[in-house]
Amino acid sequence: MNTWIAIGATALGCYAVKLAGLLVPAGALERPLVKRLAALLPVALLAALTAQQTFAHGNALVLDARAAGLAAAAVALVLRAPFLLVVAAAVLVTAGVRAMGG
Repeated sequence: MNTWIAIGATALGCYAVKLAGLLVPAGALERPLVKRLAALLPVALLAALTAQQTFAHGNALVLDARAAGLAAAAVALVLRAPFLLVVAAAVLVTAGVRAMGG
């Protein structure tokens, strides 16, 4: 029963957030600061998620093969490689470091 309460509360919360977004005046959304924040917020959230998934294991900070894969992806991005090549570089480096016991 508690699961259904959680599902219902989540559904109501999502609806409330959607409704709140529709009630924001259009003039408030046209401000330059709001536009800039709306453009940068997804990038910041994705960067935070990437950092958390790469450098965390439970409550501990770790530096393992995932960090090497992220570094390889960063180098590929700096070299302006296509996206699939960036992903492939990250995968190959991560797998290689793990295979060597790192």
